[in-house]
Amino acid sequence: MNAPEKPIRYEQYEFHKWKSVESETIVEMPVSLTVNGKVWLTFMCTPVHLEALAVGFLYNEGVIQTMDEVVDVRVCEHGDNVDVWLNRAVEEPESWRRTSGCTGGVTAVDLLAKPNVSLHNVDLKLQPDEIERFFEMLLQAQVLYRKTGGVHTSILSDGVKLLVSAEDIGRHNTLDKIAGLCLMNHIPFQAGVLMTTGRISSEMLQKAARLDVPILISRTSPSSLSIEMAERYGITLIGYARRQRFNVYSNSQRVGL
Repeated sequence: MNAPEKPIRYEQYEFHKWKSVESETIVEMPVSLTVNGKVWLTFMCTPVHLEALAVGFLYNEGVIQTMDEVVDVRVCEHGDNVDVWLNRAVEEPESWRRTSGCTGGVTAVDLLAKPNVSLHNVDLKLQPDEIERFFEMLLQAQVLYRKTGGVHTSILSDGVKLLVSAEDIGRHNTLDKIAGLCLMNHIPFQAGVLMTTGRISSEMLQKAARLDVPILISRTSPSSLSIEMAERYGITLIGYARRQRFNVYSNSQRVGL
């Protein structure tokens, strides 16, 4: 199995002096997804929780709805392919649309289609001071980031405690891993809080909606389309979250405004 970090050596210039530094960097590698014996696509990802990545991706794409449809999921001995066997035949989407993720994410979901989800009536509310608690939760979950930097982290909470966390070089991959970890560990999707280090683009908002989370928080910015989608889905979208500071872009009634 491939490690998520790799030893490196580099030359550092600081205060008019050079020095050699031994450190670690995050691993990015291609991992193919095979469904019922047919290769569908290749993820560019960090090789941790690969089974969850595959299962979560299929869930977020609407290919599966529950783990009852999954007969087997396993990573090959070389760590560069995940085999998923389902209990029924499925057709690969005719075309994959490349997302805005810098590591080459793909989706076949029509992001402009009306979603089969509405979270407008979910009665989950937070006080502004509670946002800082989720910020601290996110920092604690950044295990790989503390070792290597250059990696995104996402966490899912029920509003009180941490349920699952995931790290990957691709921000969209972290949400697929979150979905997969929930499905594989029989953690029900419920009204909760999803927080990520990644920018909230349309595909990130779509994946959050599939997780049924009414509150989505990011350390950085949302896109214009993600704000429109959050309004449509009934998701409270929060960006630029820091200690004692954040912006609410949609459905602000959930954060004590």
